[in-house]
Order: sequence, then C-alpha cells, then structure tokens
Amino acid sequence: MPLSLSDLGVIDAAPLAPRNSYVMALDCGTTSVRALLIDEYGCVVAQASRPVACTYPRPGWVEQDPTELLASQIAAMIEVQFKSGIHSANIAAVGITNQRETTVVWDRDTGQPVAPAIVWQCRRTAPIAKALVTDGYSDLIAEKTGLIPDAYFSATKLKWILENVAGAREMADEGRLLFGTVDTWLIFNLTGGAVHATDYTNASRTMLFNIHKLAWDEDLLRIMDIPRSMLPEVRPSSGVFGRVSSEIMTHMPPIAGVAGDQQASLFGHCCFERGSAKSTYGTGCFILVNTGDTVVRSEHGLVSTVGIAEGGSVSYALEGSIFQAGSVIEWLRDGLGLVEDPAETSEVAASLSSNGGCYLVPAFTGLGSPWWDSAARGIICGLTRASGRATIVRAACEAIAYQAYDVLEAMEADAGFKLSSLSVDGGVARNDFIMQFQADLLQIPVEREEVIETTALGAAYLAGLAVGYWESREELVQNRDVGRRYLPSMPLDVRARELRGWREAVARTRGQIVK
Repeated sequence: MPLSLSDLGVIDAAPLAPRNSYVMALDCGTTSVRALLIDEYGCVVAQASRPVACTYPRPGWVEQDPTELLASQIAAMIEVQFKSGIHSANIAAVGITNQRETTVVWDRDTGQPVAPAIVWQCRRTAPIAKALVTDGYSDLIAEKTGLIPDAYFSATKLKWILENVAGAREMADEGRLLFGTVDTWLIFNLTGGAVHATDYTNASRTMLFNIHKLAWDEDLLRIMDIPRSMLPEVRPSSGVFGRVSSEIMTHMPPIAGVAGDQQASLFGHCCFERGSAKSTYGTGCFILVNTGDTVVRSEHGLVSTVGIAEGGSVSYALEGSIFQAGSVIEWLRDGLGLVEDPAETSEVAASLSSNGGCYLVPAFTGLGSPWWDSAARGIICGLTRASGRATIVRAACEAIAYQAYDVLEAMEADAGFKLSSLSVDGGVARNDFIMQFQADLLQIPVEREEVIETTALGAAYLAGLAVGYWESREELVQNRDVGRRYLPSMPLDVRARELRGWREAVARTRGQIVK
C-alpha cells in the first residue's frame, strides 16, 4: 500500500479529489525544474524538484546542458508520482511551463544537442542585436514581433549557434537541425521525438514570430538567415500536443497545455480580462497586463507579446522585464552579509520609519524596462553618518517596488487605462514590507495569491481545460484564493517625495547630471 500524502510530509496535502485524477504541471525553470500534481480545486497536492546548473564560460555568457534539463525534468516527474502514490493512470493531462528565450538546437535524427543551450540571460549576442539596430531593422522588428532588438530574445542566440558551432550552418541548410525553446525541447523528447512544436506565447519571444499573423515571419527569417526547416510548428497554448512516451509514463497522458512562464503565470492569476495585471517577483521581476485583442505598441520601453492563447482566441499583453528583484535580496545576504535569511529583510526594513533619503538602484547588469540601459550600473546614494545596516536593507527592498512602479506607470501610459489592482506571486511576494510599499507607490490594492505556485497552476489550467478536466474559465476563477490584500496607506505628499528621490537616483545610475 502506498504511503499517504501526510505520511510523506507533502506540503499542504489535500484530500483526494472526487474525480480521482489530477493534472501534472512541469515547471522547467532556470535554476530548478519541478513536477507538481494539482487537483480540481487548484491545490498542489504533491511536488518534486531537481536543481539544474548554469555555467558561465566567459563573462556575460550563460549556458545550460539540455540533456541535464531533460533528465532532471523526467526525474521530477517520476519522483512526484512515487512519493504521492498518484500514478499516470490518474493523471488527466500534463501542462508545461518554461524559462523563455533559452535556445536549444539539436540533430533531427539523433536527438542530440549540437551545443549547450544559450540561456535567456546570456549577453554574448549583443553585437548581433546592435547590428540589427544599426542596419535599421528596429521598427520592422517592433512592428512584426512587438519586441526590441536585444540579445535577450531567441533569434540572436540561434543565429550565433549557426555561425559559431562547427558544422551547424551546413547541417541546418541540409534540414538536419531542429530549433526550439525549452518547451519544444521537452515536448520533442517526452513524446519520443514524435512532436516538434511550440505554443504562441513561447514563439512570440523568439523575435521571429509575427504576433499579428500568428506565424513565423519570412522577412525576419531572411534577415537573420535562419532556415525555416529548423522551426517548430506553432499551436495555441491549450490543446493536445501529443502523448508522453510510455517509456516515461506508462499510461501516456496527453501534453495538453504549454506556455512560457510569465504567460502561464498570467493565466494562473486568472487575468483573463483586459486591464488585469500580474507581477511575478522572482530572481527578476516580470509584469504583464492583458490588453485584450489589441496589440499595443509601446512608446515607453515595454514589449508587446502574446499573453493568452486559449479557447479559440488570443489576448495580447504588454510586458516589462526587471533584471534584479529577488537577486537583490540574495546580494544583501551573500554579497554584503547584512542578513542571514532573506525573510529577515521585511522586519529589518520595517524597523525604520523612512529610508532617510537613501536609495539603491540595483543596475548590476544594466537596467531593463522601461529604461533598457545596458551601460547603467548599480548605485547607493544619499548615505549619511547615521546610515546603517537597516538603511541599506530598506533601500534594497524599496528598490524592487520602485522598479515595478516604473514599469506599471509605463504600462498605463501605453495602454491608456488605469489598473484597478495588481496580482502578485513569487518568492519576494512573501515579503510584507515590499508588498505594502508596492501598494503605497501604485495607490491600488496588491493581492497576493494563497497559492504562490501560479506559474505551474497556469500550465495545469491550460492543460486541464483542453481535456475537460475543468469546464470553463469561470471554474478557475472560483478556485482563486487571495491570501492577503495590501491597501495603500502612505500619505500622497510622502509618496511624491519618495518617488522624486528615486527618479534622481535612477538618473545618477544612468550617468545623467541631476540639476
């Protein structure tokens, strides 16, 4: 007899769902991969995880071993079944969510990667992106893809592999190579090589996908010199992609939901309506607002992307990417030794009544949205003799909220409407000080989900809807449980003063003279 969930010590173990079946969500991230079993109420009944390594062969380069990603993901899938006693016969569907933009190229016949995966954080392809700008392609790329030419996106990474890996260009021209983001790599291998596909959300992050036509763009493929034969079929996020090989899961449940991590989070937050927004505070911070069936061209440093592709329709989104969020808290611990546990930062920051005029701008690798300044570097300004440990901790916590405010302000300017609330998730969302400060800056409620695993939940929801496990989006909304709601309480004159100080600090970070 298998052990019960409580015997296994599974976090938040839930009773068996009446349907006696579950949806498995695979969350293939940058530092870990996980497999989660989710019941009809949207509760995580079991999960397993494996760490995955990044390597840094040169300054600014970030790589991963695609075979390690795959092996770790399969191991997590097997472990979560073993430790829960819930096996593939009781798994209605599998959903996949993944780190976006990371690029894998492999041999069509052998299935072996021809090079390490180039991770989304990698900056080796910055010269390729710069050349696109110099050659005058910025407007064309923005119009077709909603993106800006940057090393962040997959196209430059794929071009680099073709031009720098021995034999890759020749193999690609002969139709022998396949390209995919991490979701495509997993689908190909989990289906035993039967399916080479991606979804609209991941495709929209490659800088090769026309988000208006929902198809690969021939002009961009020509500009980037990428053979069309390498690219996967593109499908809606919710629908059956294929079945998991019997060698991995005996009863071969269907892979029925696929979405990039931030779009999966948007779906997991049930941000189905135009104007609804979510912010995920992880290593970085990623903010998306649903713009409905309209592609909003940003004039304020954001990107447009496919947000939700389910139920026969597509909703678009504006997205802002902040490079440093949870990593700032880790820096306080690992770099400066100011805290032993990241959880301390909330109490330490709240021990002061104000920041005392001290601001920290964590531009450790430049600034992302809405500034897109790769030359910017971090700064702490406004220090006095009275400044101490708590001052810097508070300034670091505030910096995370300030950066999100900048992005959300840009979103409102681009979209032409005001946000009524912000749904949040991610590790930093557990920091009460930061979330309250965020609400004070935005002057709207900030709602933290009871289930923090909204990215995996979104992948599960997409898969479950495709196979009828959940019947409608309304059923998903009923599952939603706001764990805590933060309401604005800061006086407006104090807020104005604090924002003015932040703006001056950002200007200094960017090398501008503050008058």
